[in-house]
Amino acid sequence: MDFAAFKSSIERKAPPDGMSKAVEALWWDAKDDWKQAHECAQAQDDKEGAWVHAYLHRKEGDRSNAGYWYRRAGKKMAEASLQDEWEAIARSLLASG
Repeated sequence: MDFAAFKSSIERKAPPDGMSKAVEALWWDAKDDWKQAHECAQAQDDKEGAWVHAYLHRKEGDRSNAGYWYRRAGKKMAEASLQDEWEAIARSLLASG
């Protein structure tokens, strides 16, 4: 799925099949369902899941917890806007398949 298709899928009631849990977390975040997004991010125990998990805690305002997850993801804490970071993560995860 490319980024444009992913963005347009946010209008649906449920996420498309075949997404990783990290991408699904971003989908739920775009639907303003932080709790479901967080559950999905936690369900993917790898660097991609940690990256989304970090973003979600940054969005929540918990920079300390976010820092832990950015380190687990091997990433620096983002300085971009939350929207820009969301898009960057989505594009990266979608491109990696």
